[in-house]
Amino acid sequence: MGNKPMYRQIADAFREKINAGELKPGDALPTESSLQEAFSVSRVTVRQALKLLADEQIIESIQGSGSYVKEERVNYDIYQLTGFYEKLADRNVDTHSDVSVFEVVKADERLAARLAINPDDKVWHVKRVRFIKQKPVNLEETWMPLAMFPDLTWEVMEQSKYHYIEQIKKMVIDRSEQELVPVMPSDEAIAALALDPAKPILEKVSRGFLKDGRVFEYSRNVFNTDDYKFTLVAKRRQ
Repeated sequence: MGNKPMYRQIADAFREKINAGELKPGDALPTESSLQEAFSVSRVTVRQALKLLADEQIIESIQGSGSYVKEERVNYDIYQLTGFYEKLADRNVDTHSDVSVFEVVKADERLAARLAINPDDKVWHVKRVRFIKQKPVNLEETWMPLAMFPDLTWEVMEQSKYHYIEQIKKMVIDRSEQELVPVMPSDEAIAALALDPAKPILEKVSRGFLKDGRVFEYSRNVFNTDDYKFTLVAKRRQ
């Protein structure tokens, strides 16, 4: 190691473990106190090492939970209509949703137009935060016509909305019309996703259509763009 500072030696040790596959994406690092004892260093030195790895996007720290080997970004293919759980199916990682709002409201004129229903028709209004392991990565607010989904439950929205629509309701989803816009994060998004208030994020506004032409949802999603990448394939007209 030569004269390399101790915090760099600790960081190098973790890089080697990650490169060798001993630590995999999503694995938790030992606690700061464990690292202090293992390397016989101060808490300041441990924190310097963790900050260096975090700055290099090798690990990430989740407040109140600890430090983890950074997951590969979720690939959001704009041309492929899949739900949150489907996008992560091949990653074999723990995911869940925390529902914060689950209520029935009357549609105002603007919302009625989005859902192609009548003003004052009742709609479900749901807010939920989507997690990969213990990290919040997506804040979703969605509205769905009550008449189409009278048996929707809190438990459904903690899991997969698309599974409920397709497998339970036996409805055929056709498409989603989406637009992505850069926005500054709201106070709610900053709190829910632990975002940097000064860093723009992406908001996806979408309407989902069934095969019979009915609009089944209107949603607004904001993403922690440190955890997502958005891809599309553009073909030149022949």
